[in-house]
Amino acid sequence: MQSVDTAVTDLASATKKFFRRVLPIMLVMLVCNQLNRSNIGYAQDHLQADVGIGAAAYGFGAGLFFIAYAIFELPSNVMMEKYGAKIWLTRIMVSWGIVSFLMAFVQNEMMFYVLRFLLGAAEAGFFPAVIFYFARWVPAGQRGKATAVFIAGSSVAAALSGPIAGLLLSLHDVLGLRGWQWLFGFEGALSVAVGITVFFFLDAKIQDAKWLTAGEKAALTATIDQEDAQHTKADGGKANRWKMLLNPQILLLCGIYFSVQLSIYANTFWLPTIVKQIPGTTDLSVGFLSSIPWVCAVFAMYFAAKWQDKAKSKRPLLVAALLVAAVGTLAAAVATPVLALVFLAVAAMGFKSASPLFWTIPQSALHPLVLAPAIAIINSLGNLGGFVAPFGFGIIKEQTGSVVPGLFALAAASTVAAILVYFLKERKPAPDVAEQSPAAGTTRLEPSTAK
Repeated sequence: MQSVDTAVTDLASATKKFFRRVLPIMLVMLVCNQLNRSNIGYAQDHLQADVGIGAAAYGFGAGLFFIAYAIFELPSNVMMEKYGAKIWLTRIMVSWGIVSFLMAFVQNEMMFYVLRFLLGAAEAGFFPAVIFYFARWVPAGQRGKATAVFIAGSSVAAALSGPIAGLLLSLHDVLGLRGWQWLFGFEGALSVAVGITVFFFLDAKIQDAKWLTAGEKAALTATIDQEDAQHTKADGGKANRWKMLLNPQILLLCGIYFSVQLSIYANTFWLPTIVKQIPGTTDLSVGFLSSIPWVCAVFAMYFAAKWQDKAKSKRPLLVAALLVAAVGTLAAAVATPVLALVFLAVAAMGFKSASPLFWTIPQSALHPLVLAPAIAIINSLGNLGGFVAPFGFGIIKEQTGSVVPGLFALAAASTVAAILVYFLKERKPAPDVAEQSPAAGTTRLEPSTAK
């Protein structure tokens, strides 16, 4: 057996190696994911001009992605548990890359709808698989940091997507292809290439990791197993996966996350349209200007993560982030186009910071038996905000010629979500658990079986 000091040293070493080796792989995957999610926002006007897809049709097609995502999320997560993260994440990336590549050949609204639905089905399970992967590899005390870094990567990707989209759109008529065809084709092919590469670099289980020593594997495995046992002990051994999924607290988490996703995807799909209202902009300048809110969000998420590590409860920080999102969005609705971009940057600092703050709650609190399906349900139902936001904005834009009413609705949704956060129940681990657990000081949701 390892001595206590050796086990602690090996655990710290194994965790550092995970952050250095595995987390960058996840971030590259996330960048590809966000590029393929956001490219449609930059291609909107070109699709309307070349294919005849109007604002309402665009909004509906953009949102169909999330309907498919919600339908296939839980089955995909179950398959991931069966086949392992290595095989399943590779499958997800390659399949979404192929569908995204095919978007370069869309010819009408129906084809647009079908491909958007297939893209959602292909990508379903990606985020829950990554979060569950963290839960199986990273000690609870470091899991929030890993999640925060990973989600921060989505803002980096969003910031990169603007300039990349602008450059690809500028390849208009190169080799006889439209700029938007270069956009979908290149980013889809990139995902396929990265997905294949991931297969050779990602390990499904701790024991498969050749980059860990035997002592590091033993220490990391023992810590994860101990944390699982402590959750089971705290629940009196009565945890039931399906009963816990009926917990009203999980439904409350779905509602809060739905609001966060409303803001994220309203901006993802419609920010370029808002920026184009600034006089004198081109595809290239719109791409660069659209990256400003996401760059600001990266810095905000960094500081939010530092405050999060010191906070005993994540609720006040989450409330603050949601209120910043509400104020920024409300101000953008009544400002000039240039000031609207500034206020949307403020809003992005709020709603993007809210995402990692939010995920620390279910990730550290839920019982291991329910973690994977619960994350899948929260993510899939919450992601329906990704359907409502673009579709609703599309209808509003087509009926009124403006997205301002939609911004008012987003501000209201963030405010309501901030109120709902205070209905989340928290409790500290039992004393014997707190003394032993690396996750001491984290909060737990009351399970539905608790008396």
